[in-house]
Amino acid sequence: MLSSGCLHAPASTVRSRASARPDCQHIPWSPPDRDATMGRMAANTGPRAYVVYLAIRSALALLQVLPIDWALRLAKLLARGWPLITRRHLDRAIKHLNESFPNGEYSTAKIEQIARRSLEHWTMFAFEVACAPRLLNPASWPRYITPVDFDEVLGLLLDGKGMIMVTGHYGHFEMTGYLLACLGFDVVGVMRPLDNEYLNRFVVQSRRAHGLELLVKKEVARQAEEILAAGKPLGFIADQSAGRKGLLVDFFGRPASTYKSIGLLAMAANVPIVVGYARRRGEQFHYEVGVQSIIYPHEWKNLEDPLRWITQTYTSQIEAFVRKQPDQYLWIHRRWKTQPKSRRNRV
Repeated sequence: MLSSGCLHAPASTVRSRASARPDCQHIPWSPPDRDATMGRMAANTGPRAYVVYLAIRSALALLQVLPIDWALRLAKLLARGWPLITRRHLDRAIKHLNESFPNGEYSTAKIEQIARRSLEHWTMFAFEVACAPRLLNPASWPRYITPVDFDEVLGLLLDGKGMIMVTGHYGHFEMTGYLLACLGFDVVGVMRPLDNEYLNRFVVQSRRAHGLELLVKKEVARQAEEILAAGKPLGFIADQSAGRKGLLVDFFGRPASTYKSIGLLAMAANVPIVVGYARRRGEQFHYEVGVQSIIYPHEWKNLEDPLRWITQTYTSQIEAFVRKQPDQYLWIHRRWKTQPKSRRNRV
């Protein structure tokens, strides 16, 4: 394990962010973009969207007043009411867990416990997303992050090697980006834009203030190779359902549609894929940020179907770290909603 004391940001690249706080700035209402469709204007940039934005910003402002431990206690209290408000999320999590651990690995009571704990974790995560920007900086990060097996990745970054970093809906998927940004590295993450334009602008600005650049999915094809050629890490959440156009690979014993873009990009740019995770330690805001595996280009170079091998390999590695502590996975996520026709007919 790499101790936090062994990690130092390159002196020439560490940025001072003390005076840059756009995450605290207010975004004024502005009329919709004339080029947008009428439906999108009403849903995403109209007065109703702005009211929603103001309500969420007000809630976030209240959270900033609370110490993080108090905020997490409040989150755990609220999580108890989640199944009471909408039982279907708990039922879906239980269903996915039963299908993922079908051989009696966990008892019925344990499955429900993991499902409820998962809802609790993701409620805490929502509060942490709001509080993390004010807590994490180049001086404070060792109080909240413990790096594990990070030496090899750090060496690649210091050598200016581009890489694709993948993780899943697990733990705190933004934490690796925060760690690298605190160490002075430029980090780019791929995101799906939020439907609310004001909230989307706020999220992008607040993350940029702390060294995290966000790239919307539709821009990946145009900018990704340039980002990797510049030696920057490009991060993906790699366990999202890709629908009918995705590649079906095994995830917890069932076919799961997975995007082809990560494997195609790795082959085109000839860069390694780092499979990593951020796992909560205890009940506080503290995460173990680790590397599960690194997949290098030479491993797929001479394979008959390198795209399938790459996609299955990183998906299997995501499954491996989820199995170590399954209550931190987003089991309400509809990961398996796209199935082969033959399997759908059987079901």
